[in-house]
Amino acid sequence: MSRAQGSAVDTTASTRGAEARLIHIQLRGVWWSRFEGLDATRNGALSWGPKGGPVACSDRRTSTATGDARSATPSRDGPFWRDALAPYVRPRLGRSLLDLATSVVPYLGLSVLMYLALDVSYLLVLAIAIPASGFLLRTYIVFHDCAHGSFLPTKRANMRLGVLLGLLVYSPFHSWRHSHAVHHATAGDLDRRGVGDVPTLTVAEYQASPWPRRLGYRLFRNPLVMFGIGPIYALVLQPRLVSRSSRPRVRHSVIGTNIALAVLVGALCWLVGWREYLLVQWPTVVLAGSAGVWLFYVQHQFEDTYWQAKDDWSYADAALRGSSYLRLPKLLQFFTGNIGLHHVHHLSARIPNYNLQRAHDENPIFHNVPTLSAWDGLRAVRLKLWDEDRGRLVTFRDARRLGRSPVTPWPTATTSSSPTR
Repeated sequence: MSRAQGSAVDTTASTRGAEARLIHIQLRGVWWSRFEGLDATRNGALSWGPKGGPVACSDRRTSTATGDARSATPSRDGPFWRDALAPYVRPRLGRSLLDLATSVVPYLGLSVLMYLALDVSYLLVLAIAIPASGFLLRTYIVFHDCAHGSFLPTKRANMRLGVLLGLLVYSPFHSWRHSHAVHHATAGDLDRRGVGDVPTLTVAEYQASPWPRRLGYRLFRNPLVMFGIGPIYALVLQPRLVSRSSRPRVRHSVIGTNIALAVLVGALCWLVGWREYLLVQWPTVVLAGSAGVWLFYVQHQFEDTYWQAKDDWSYADAALRGSSYLRLPKLLQFFTGNIGLHHVHHLSARIPNYNLQRAHDENPIFHNVPTLSAWDGLRAVRLKLWDEDRGRLVTFRDARRLGRSPVTPWPTATTSSSPTR
């Protein structure tokens, strides 16, 4: 068989594999793409709804994902990194209180100042919204650490603070914690996409999709939608919704947060006026949300990121190869709560944000990870699809070119359990 014929066979096999495997890409409850096959139901990715249509078994998938994460590197003594990173896991109460004093306190203070500035100039309000959005983003990082149980010494303290901070960042604590835990347990797994991640199709899945789904995927991945409309939906609207099939604790978290926010927002509107409330909150939430969505995007969406099928997936590889080290200027690193050190965070989510830099600097395991500058992060927005044959994210233009020419499989190492470039 010639090289070209062999490549064509590989391409056909890749496409058939995509059609035979269930890949559930979900944008906050919207199914962008669905490939039904026997393997999906055998693996428990779906159950069959009352109308004969497949629905995601999120609870079962969550337990499976969590189990995989716990046994990522099977050994009698646990994962190889546990002992090395143990000193960084312990939260320090004084340092955590300093984080609160440099996030929540200035955000609330600047919000009050913005209301007062409405009587002076709205341009002044917009100017103050810039640092206010930075402190709101930093507050979100504290909320995020509470969800991981890493910010304060006790589980109860993390939960109570997280619930309170959830009102400032418009997010129900228990619901967000659940979906984010799934993200950590399945990041980089091609067969378990759809919860807590950025919806990503492979080239073969995109080419096999009917045009309405391709159009929907293109619209979603458009930067104006993702970083313009997306933050409002993801941070303000979507957290208000909950499925009837969700766990009671998750459902109660959403309903309770919605009621508390209705009371809080209603009181503020009564006190300062609904127009004034929107004029102050809207620019702050949009700026913080856009920055947050971009941060989350570039943490896993860069050219040589990591995606593998479930059988070849590795928790450690997903952290060290599929999570970026986003090197930001010190001021931006402060406002983003060190979350750019995402490779450290994904390998050990119990490390509080203020220990991430030290863990990175003092452990050689972190010194050869994907590193991005802020400019690299901006350029990564053009990447849309995962090319399984070459093991990299590509643009829509690259995908069209791949569709017109035979694909040469990227060489794989024979000494590793998973393909490497």
